[in-house]
Amino acid sequence: MNDGGDWRNWVRLATLGLIWGGAFPLVEIALEGFLPMTLAATRLGLAALILVPLSFFYGGLPTGAKVWIFAFGVALLSNALPFALLSWGQTHVTAGVAGVAMAVMPLMALPLSHLLVPGERMSSKGMLGLGIGFIGVLVLIGFDTLSQLGGAGIEVLGQIACLSATVCYVLGSITIKRAPKAHPIAFAAAAMLLAAIIAIPFAFVVEGVPQMPTGKSVVAMAVLAIGPTVIALMLMLKVLSSAGPPFLSLVNYQVPVWATIFGAIFLGEKIEPRLAIALILILIGVAVSQGRFGRRSAPL
Repeated sequence: MNDGGDWRNWVRLATLGLIWGGAFPLVEIALEGFLPMTLAATRLGLAALILVPLSFFYGGLPTGAKVWIFAFGVALLSNALPFALLSWGQTHVTAGVAGVAMAVMPLMALPLSHLLVPGERMSSKGMLGLGIGFIGVLVLIGFDTLSQLGGAGIEVLGQIACLSATVCYVLGSITIKRAPKAHPIAFAAAAMLLAAIIAIPFAFVVEGVPQMPTGKSVVAMAVLAIGPTVIALMLMLKVLSSAGPPFLSLVNYQVPVWATIFGAIFLGEKIEPRLAIALILILIGVAVSQGRFGRRSAPL
């Protein structure tokens, strides 16, 4: 398993955790004025309007059919599908349940990368660290929230939507890792353009012509498009190209922490003492899984 190598990858990983953690409360605010599919489509459309012109400062959109085929895979798996699934899922389940779903991503990334990405191998320390980090996420979310996973009706569909988004993100990260070499901004612009082309017509079919909301929901949507979509995608591409999907998947241990902090700041949610315990466990899990404590173990 790749250990991240360059210290700059750790900085990028921490930045991604902060940005993506802030996306959960932003989605809740934006959903006050947007229907879920419309929110996903608007977010992707605005991100495409930013990235496509920006790509021409770096030589324009990528060329070659193979690059565009992989860009379509990323558009579908890392943007259009998970954005729609999470937007809809968060209308029926709590942010805590969505956080549990995101925390499952590292556990999925290791075996899938082991099978699908040349050179990526699971290690005993990696599995131990992931286990410790996952326990930290469970402490943060709380077992009362976990008990909701046995719910019924529409709530179950919301849970399935969040878990399905997690699977999409794992497969999308592997698609990015295996994509042909291209300039990160050009590739990101191509993927975002295709994602918008997929999402916008789908939103019109499912939810009809939207009524333009006003106020904080518009601000939240704009921030979602710029931060967790445009900036985060470029950071993600850089991390994936140099460190691999298992390393990127460690960001999901940070996301619930930042989601809790931003929820307290912007939504008035109470921060419980278990946050400190969870954060310590998460950081230990990250360190162990990346071989920071002692010598790296041999691949399993």
